[in-house]
Amino acid sequence: MNASSAPVPQDYDLLNLALEVIDEAAAIVRDVRARGFQTDIKEDSSPVTEADKASEAHILKRLRDACPTIPAIAEEEHAAGTHIQPGNSYWLIDPLDGTRGFAAGGHNFTINIGLIRDHQPVLGAVALPAQYGIYGGGRGLGAFQLIGEQRHPIKTAPVGKEGLRVMASSHHTSEDLLRKWSDGRHIHCITRLGSAAKIIHIAEGKADFYPRFGPTMEWDTAAPHAILEAAGGHLLDETGQPLRYGKKGWLNPPFFCTGYTPH
Repeated sequence: MNASSAPVPQDYDLLNLALEVIDEAAAIVRDVRARGFQTDIKEDSSPVTEADKASEAHILKRLRDACPTIPAIAEEEHAAGTHIQPGNSYWLIDPLDGTRGFAAGGHNFTINIGLIRDHQPVLGAVALPAQYGIYGGGRGLGAFQLIGEQRHPIKTAPVGKEGLRVMASSHHTSEDLLRKWSDGRHIHCITRLGSAAKIIHIAEGKADFYPRFGPTMEWDTAAPHAILEAAGGHLLDETGQPLRYGKKGWLNPPFFCTGYTPH
């Protein structure tokens, strides 16, 4: 392990904290879904539910109590007008990524908790509450699925002879852009999913490539980005450089995720 990939000593403890908190938040989201909820529309026309708000309130309290010196920036709080100054290290939180799918009764929504340092994701935890799935990873920490108390390593896979297994957004895909991108490429299949589940699929070797043409926010990608890199993959911007964090308005440019080293 070289110096650049070595984790900061406390990162192992911070990842454990994120995994613990995200497990608690996943239980909250399942409870809200079980008893029923109302869906509201925010000013940006995106949906929000009681589950988003309850999950975020729990995550923010736990992280701020445990790590008062690390700012925590979360989607719903930011949308409500609370803008936190990030500093060099900070948490980025999406309390319910894929709210449309959640509200429609789907199963691929996630909860994302990522830690950013020096504009780069250093660790992340992602939960798929409906599937009782929890994933974690980071620089020098490996990438894994947490099953009970056991960490089962995950890694990206080489592209098979049958062609690329491509992920696409279930709600924001531009069919024209996807068709243009696909022309001339050896595509085996295209699977549409919502949320960070697409990036996790690549991290665990179930898919190969995810081109994202539409807008996303940094809290959508921070946690799965850290896990993907720890599993051997890449999340790169349009210029082929690793996506950086702390951008104006927390808005991501188009990007692509890959489980192999692009040429």
